[in-house]
Amino acid sequence: MDTSTSRKSNFNDFLPMMAEKLGGDGLIGELCKGFQLLMDKDKRVITFESLKKNSALLGLQDLNDDDLKSMLKEGDFDCDGALNQMEFCVLMFRLSPELMEQSQFLLDEALHQEFKL
Repeated sequence: MDTSTSRKSNFNDFLPMMAEKLGGDGLIGELCKGFQLLMDKDKRVITFESLKKNSALLGLQDLNDDDLKSMLKEGDFDCDGALNQMEFCVLMFRLSPELMEQSQFLLDEALHQEFKL
């Protein structure tokens, strides 16, 4: 297994656990804190430079420039070259398939209850 797969797996293991322990609002709050750690304080978005400078704060110091650029590109829905807070939070959810599966299960269960499917 390569190191990027290992890092991604470790992250995917912790986000669902955080969601379970903190609940939805608590998880979003923690993601917002992570965003604030990584963002450019003047521009109020995560830029390549701010991500590179601050990534070690979240244990991501081993990511190379290409990894960081890929992360930005993956989450940059408005194609402005940076991540705003919403793009960052969506990206974190997308990087956690287990959390997405849990969300889909809860949605399916709620729809089933609502419509007695």
